[in-house]
Amino acid sequence: MTDARSAPERDLLAALTLVASVATAGSLYFSLGLGLVPCELCWYQRILMYPLVVVGGVAAVEARPGAWRTVLPLSLGGLAVAAYHVYLQVTPAAAGSCSIGGGCAAVQYPMLGGLLTIPRLSLLAFLLVSLLALGLVRLEGESGGGPTSPWQ
Repeated sequence: MTDARSAPERDLLAALTLVASVATAGSLYFSLGLGLVPCELCWYQRILMYPLVVVGGVAAVEARPGAWRTVLPLSLGGLAVAAYHVYLQVTPAAAGSCSIGGGCAAVQYPMLGGLLTIPRLSLLAFLLVSLLALGLVRLEGESGGGPTSPWQ
């Protein structure tokens, strides 16, 4: 039986798992369904996103808000890689170092008239996961179970 305090944590963990699951399914659809070859930075982002589905899912089932200690390093790392990837896509002249399957700017699969691209979707997913993990940090601090900041 769970106490009332674990409901917000479970909700955040479920939302985190949902975002990571959609991002994972989306990346697989782009490569397996549409046949787009992932670049090197895409692979790094996948490496950082895919475990979040399992970590978030298990933590949601077990109501473990302390999972932020695992989630936050992965999501912030992915956020940094995705931000760099967006930068390379916006400035194609800088994209010479990303080469698996072509340059990072080579695969342009724009959605919504070019507003959303694959790197921007990844950036959005990592941002959402990071914010949800920070929500877990805050809830854990309010319940007296730990720090109010991951850096304390």
